[in-house]
Amino acid sequence: MRITHFTKTYATSEQAVAAARHRTWLSVHAQPLRQPALTVIGPKSLTFEWIEGRHAEPGDLPRLAGLLGDAHGTAWASDLRSVSLNEPHTFRDGTPFGGYLAVREVALRRRLEQGHLPDRIALHAMLTLLEKTVEGPAAFYKDSNPRNFLFTEDGTLFTLDTDDLTLAPFGYDLAKLIATLVMTYGPLGPPAIDEALSTYNEAAGRHDSRLGTTDRERLDDFLALHCVLTAPYAGRNGYRFGWPVPRPRLQGPA
Repeated sequence: MRITHFTKTYATSEQAVAAARHRTWLSVHAQPLRQPALTVIGPKSLTFEWIEGRHAEPGDLPRLAGLLGDAHGTAWASDLRSVSLNEPHTFRDGTPFGGYLAVREVALRRRLEQGHLPDRIALHAMLTLLEKTVEGPAAFYKDSNPRNFLFTEDGTLFTLDTDDLTLAPFGYDLAKLIATLVMTYGPLGPPAIDEALSTYNEAAGRHDSRLGTTDRERLDDFLALHCVLTAPYAGRNGYRFGWPVPRPRLQGPA
């Protein structure tokens, strides 16, 4: 029998409502992201149309980078123009977005407790790096990884798993995609990463010249953060490879 629907369950009704709101917000304000149709909203579940296809691979990176840049630029022009990265935000339709800084401060402190950072000096260095990245226009973060994109046989590209959105700087979600492609398939050469960044900036910059300015140093800062933040998932969810990109030397205060 052909599968036509997929039902995702949530621990609470609040989580289901938030996931539906986030999906709706993206459909309104980030139209370049094509999502499976939401057919049924249950008390603690969402049912979507079933899409047959393959997940993203390294060769798809340029197209995905362009898609993300276009989606981030569209959302900024539509609804994020006046939003601050430093604060959580609730939009007019009731959609809650976590702030960029606070959510990741908590996660980095948890990585120390979990043993993914060697000591408090390393934690301080990563928190300092995080604070350094809190600047510029606001985009959204949707956890871009290979499993969250699906290509159909005719080349149509769908975006999956948009349950949790937070604010993030431009380029941050692209860095997550690059990091998880590497963790899934192995190393990407610098030319491939540079091409992805250029494609992302070009797509974002079409909406406003201020949006297409993520440079390689800033991208590397995001990659260093993702290296630590994704550490608990190594060996799970298809992440078979270690992170080959050199991380900045972790230093404490002078």
